[in-house]
Amino acid sequence: MERGILLAMCCLMSAYRQVISVTPQDEDIPVRRLWREKATSEMQRFKRAWVIPTISVSENLKSIPFQVVQIKSDKQYQSSVIYSIKGPGVDEEPKGIFTINKTTGIVYLNAVLDREKIDRFKLRAFALDSDGVPLEDPTDLEIVVMDQNDNRPVFSQALFKGYVLENAIPGTLVMRVIATDADDANTDNGQLKYSIIQQDSPEMFSINQDTGEIRTVQVGLDREVVGSYNLTVQVADMLGDGLSTTANAVISIGDLNDNAPLFTQEEFVMEVAEQIAGLDVGRVSVTDRDLRGSPNWMVKYSIISGDPHGAFSIRTDPQTSEGILSLVKPLDHETSSIHNLTVLAENEAPLLPSVPRTSHAQARIKVIVKNLNEPPVFSENPMMVRVKERINPGSVIGVFTAKDPDISLSQEIRYSLISDPANWLLVDAQSGQIGTRYSMERKSPFLERGWYTALIAATDNAVPPLSSTGTLSVEVIELNDHAPVLWQHSGELCSSSHHGHGILLSATDEDMPPQSHPFHFQLDQSSIALTLNWSISEVNSTHAMLELLSEVEEGVYTLPLLVSDSGDPPLAQLHMLNVSVCRCDALGICSGSAAALFSSGVGISLSALIIILSSVALVLVLALLLLLFRCTAGSAGQKGLLSDSEEDVRDNIFNYNEQGGGEEDQDAYDMNRLRNPAMAVPLSPRFKPPIRRDAPYSQTLPRYPRRLSDRPSDIEDFIEDGLQAVDSDPSVPPYDTALIYDYEGEGSVAGTLSSILSSEEDSDQEYDYLQEWGPRFRRLADMYGKQ
Repeated sequence: MERGILLAMCCLMSAYRQVISVTPQDEDIPVRRLWREKATSEMQRFKRAWVIPTISVSENLKSIPFQVVQIKSDKQYQSSVIYSIKGPGVDEEPKGIFTINKTTGIVYLNAVLDREKIDRFKLRAFALDSDGVPLEDPTDLEIVVMDQNDNRPVFSQALFKGYVLENAIPGTLVMRVIATDADDANTDNGQLKYSIIQQDSPEMFSINQDTGEIRTVQVGLDREVVGSYNLTVQVADMLGDGLSTTANAVISIGDLNDNAPLFTQEEFVMEVAEQIAGLDVGRVSVTDRDLRGSPNWMVKYSIISGDPHGAFSIRTDPQTSEGILSLVKPLDHETSSIHNLTVLAENEAPLLPSVPRTSHAQARIKVIVKNLNEPPVFSENPMMVRVKERINPGSVIGVFTAKDPDISLSQEIRYSLISDPANWLLVDAQSGQIGTRYSMERKSPFLERGWYTALIAATDNAVPPLSSTGTLSVEVIELNDHAPVLWQHSGELCSSSHHGHGILLSATDEDMPPQSHPFHFQLDQSSIALTLNWSISEVNSTHAMLELLSEVEEGVYTLPLLVSDSGDPPLAQLHMLNVSVCRCDALGICSGSAAALFSSGVGISLSALIIILSSVALVLVLALLLLLFRCTAGSAGQKGLLSDSEEDVRDNIFNYNEQGGGEEDQDAYDMNRLRNPAMAVPLSPRFKPPIRRDAPYSQTLPRYPRRLSDRPSDIEDFIEDGLQAVDSDPSVPPYDTALIYDYEGEGSVAGTLSSILSSEEDSDQEYDYLQEWGPRFRRLADMYGKQ
């Protein structure tokens, strides 16, 4: 067969006016060479080019190496020719598939070809002389790989899934299967045909052999009968007679709502206790052949009759599609002991119009109400009562009663207080009459926005007894029993109405709204002077502004001011307002109010007079105490250190064993004044150096130099003046002077201890008087006194 293909190729080459010569070595190898054409005329034309038509080689050729073609140049007779080829399959990837004999020009196939990988090779042929000079121009050599049916068709997937609704009409497209073949699609090797080789009975589907489309062929698809169909499809090449492959196809039937829900029974009986709500009473069930869990199968329920007050509701269980009947409002056995309900069941999805309606989509539900003991019910809850504050104890404010809903049972109801925060109320256990135990106060902390709340219990005598709670709300009404009180009773105003501001007046009331503010401020209308010179304007509900209408004389004016509230009836109180009218500056500041006070003949209020007199008395007492203290201190200084020994026997010890001037030496001259001459010298008496206890009181202190000017010229003069003042100052050391020690106190017989004036000897002294000084000095008297 391969040789036949080659012979056919050789015939094709002759059509291109190529001369084929067979070498003596291999007569089957086609030879391609350059040819010359001689013209009939005298002029000759030479066509010098290689014309090499396409060479065909079959894939999967096993006898290799295989001689594909031989090329020759027409200049071969002139000199030796060297042939070569280049391109993919030779010196480019994939390398080594083709080679050429450089002497003979024979092209060899060295590998098995696969058309599905490479379907053609484009090479370049060269002819050179022995010196490497091209004898011919390079030319193209194209080798085409011929296809063989060596590949089976392949489906795109092993299992195809399709979907179609039930009751679909014939010809409805369901799905499409797809297959591919690696062989040449332009030959029979790649021409595919589809077919169904097996399907479930009855045969409901067909396939298009060219496109692979699967369609319905007849009516009767019913999901409730057959939910899915399994098909085996086949694809084959060579127009269906070659290689083949099979695959499976599963077609699911979609559900339509072609089945109505049906109740499992015509009547359902349930039982529930009275006076209970918010619980499930029972369930109703239905059947539906449609797809479970789909909207065609889910049921929605509705109560179409038997529930005029909306005491029941019904919902769907999403797992079982059952209807759950619930009690929304409590039922009363005495009102109705049996409730007959009619319930309708329908799918969430609309039913197909072709499906007939059935009466089994409705059912009756009989609900029996059981009789139970019920707690008493207050006829008015909460009960609201209005009373006035400070109502008399024992007053009746209302009757709070309840009824027993169980008419068939004769039960007794008793009343009691559950909550009475202020312990204000009394309740009659038999009748429910509410009375007051104490008076009610409007300002009590137990009131909230004027309301007092108590809880009353009503209990029957059943076994076990039941009770209910009623709320009693008592509004305590405020009484207008307090007149408003003015906060301030005095103030200042400028004598000219063009300066300053008015007096802001405010009032308060112990009552609460609406018996208190807004307040009304009014001057006495009987006095024409008041109405001409003064005016009052309200600022808000609790404040008013007093102003002058015209200029008046300075002084204190007492204005009768009437303040009334807005109670029912209103209460008013007259207040005397003392207004000091004074002269004001341009800024409206009052000045000279004291002069105006005493210059005016208008009287002062008693409280103001008491305050003034008390202040004056207090100042006088403090001045008297200070004077007595100074006098006492002065008399003690004049007596000296010791008074008469018989009147005052004391042990006074003076410490003279200190270095320098003792404690008073700490007040020596401050050297900081020399470092800072500009610092002021204290001139106040409280900054003078302290005088020692033993210094004469009549001694005057020297005059210390004043501080230097800001720019002193000679600081030496300043220092000399300070030294002179210190030398003449008796309060600084040394202290051994007559000025200090020549005074021992009144009545002393000891004489001076000064070293300057002490000239007498100790033997001349008399020490017997020490016997009178006490036991501590008697030993000295024994030692130095006369024997």
